[in-house]
Amino acid sequence: MDTPARDTGLIVLKWLVIALTATSTAGIATLVWLLATRLPQPLPPLPQGISLPAGETATAFTRGRGFVAVVTAGDEILIYDPSGATLRQRIPMTQSEPAP
Repeated sequence: MDTPARDTGLIVLKWLVIALTATSTAGIATLVWLLATRLPQPLPPLPQGISLPAGETATAFTRGRGFVAVVTAGDEILIYDPSGATLRQRIPMTQSEPAP
């Protein structure tokens, strides 16, 4: 009885497919692990309200760790504590000259 000859190319292809499957599985497992362990913790809730100085109108708002910032129509950045109750700092914005 004749035994069929093994095709070396098919054996190599089989091991390449196995290696690719193992690599893909390890990559997906790594991504899931990174997402589960590295996602940022939720930020504290937004303040109920912020009292702006008289005559100021807010045009933008942002929150960072440990501060709340409000950009006003009067070209100022107002830095508040996280609760929005205490004004910590006023930063005037200046217009820079465009580069020639």
